[in-house]
Amino acid sequence: MSTNAYIKYLTQQLVEYFNLTKKERKEKRRHRKEDKNHGISHWFGIVPFALSMFVRNNIKK
Repeated sequence: MSTNAYIKYLTQQLVEYFNLTKKERKEKRRHRKEDKNHGISHWFGIVPFALSMFVRNNIKK
């Protein structure tokens, strides 16, 4: 990507951001936070979750 194209892209993004109302910006930020993968599975995948389920089922029996 050339420098001019990059500057044009950044300018467009800034203009779009500033055209949003404060409420829309907060809502967009809230949606981004909700979409993130939280917890230990974010760092280690599904394996810790599967192991915890296996241990819980064995303790109940």
